[in-house]
Amino acid sequence: MTVWDSLRGQDAAASLLRRAAASASPAHAWLLVGPAGSGRSIAARAFAATLQCATQTGCGACEACREVLAGSHPDVQVVATSTLSYGVEAMRSLVPAVQSRPATGRVRVIVIEDADRLTDSAANVLLKPLEEPGVTTVMVLCAPAVVDVLPTIRSRCAVVGLRLPLPEEIADLLVGEGTEPELAAFVAATAQGHVGRARRLARDPDARARRAAVLKLPRELRTISSALAAASELVQAAEDEASAEVGEVAARETAELKEALGVGVRGVSPRGTAGPLKELEAQQKSRTTRAKRDVLDRALVDLAALYRDALVVQFGAESVAGRVHPDQAATVQAIAGTNTPEAVLRCIEAVLRCREAIAANVAPQLACEAMALSLRAAAA
Repeated sequence: MTVWDSLRGQDAAASLLRRAAASASPAHAWLLVGPAGSGRSIAARAFAATLQCATQTGCGACEACREVLAGSHPDVQVVATSTLSYGVEAMRSLVPAVQSRPATGRVRVIVIEDADRLTDSAANVLLKPLEEPGVTTVMVLCAPAVVDVLPTIRSRCAVVGLRLPLPEEIADLLVGEGTEPELAAFVAATAQGHVGRARRLARDPDARARRAAVLKLPRELRTISSALAAASELVQAAEDEASAEVGEVAARETAELKEALGVGVRGVSPRGTAGPLKELEAQQKSRTTRAKRDVLDRALVDLAALYRDALVVQFGAESVAGRVHPDQAATVQAIAGTNTPEAVLRCIEAVLRCREAIAANVAPQLACEAMALSLRAAAA
């Protein structure tokens, strides 16, 4: 099994990156772009492993490949953020690494995930290592789209585009990982090309239950008060899920920092501990905010797809387009049977406007309430 086997539906991109890794002098900077779930991070790690591979093929069996995939190779550094954006310091810390020679491998590889989250100041700091790269350093940036990265950054990178894998490609991957074929086919369709989302739905019954709860919203729009209540439930469910995702990690981080600082030992809190604890708290708050947005965004994507299924039914296009939510036949039929295609399109637009509003820092509660009222008005 090679390092590329987990990257499904990306034959053209994988072939290009493999050839680059096997060349005597691969480009020093790469930008991997593709929608969420397309496998940007997987492709970046596979490329990094192939650059270090003893056979330069990404064999998956040599020590270098195994170390890269395990995150322990000394010459491969993966930079990721669990908060809303990268700060200047995060990029400044990379400058010495870019100029350093590899310790054991062929090259030094630096992978920056979610490069679209670079602030302008952080991106400007990154320009220096991109303009004056180390002779044995390869940088790999990942982002949803080329336009999400500053022109000064993307102009210095070789761009590789990734597409969303097809449902059957995701299902095949899940079956290979031990998922029952019927469940694999179902979650592959509902995940809409997002491999990580498909895995989560396949492995976590609670995730499937939360998805089903989100898709009840169109049935809760009978009155203004019920629509507002449904919006509140949607936001609260996202907050609960996000808090569960990051809460355990936050508690462990706080406990470890307090122990390292000697807080609480013999009832004493040493001087100088308030600053580090406050900084950690700010990081955790930012991480939780991002998690809430990500969870809510996934829910809104599911909701938009529900209305999309209604359009498919209205135009009799199931044989061509298929359904994203095959288990929601009753709800889809109700939407399709009681609304015009124009009304359903307005519903989809309302959901997409909500996504855009939340991305623009509108309070999720307000954005979702506005969406729920727009859905009710469109379907009236």
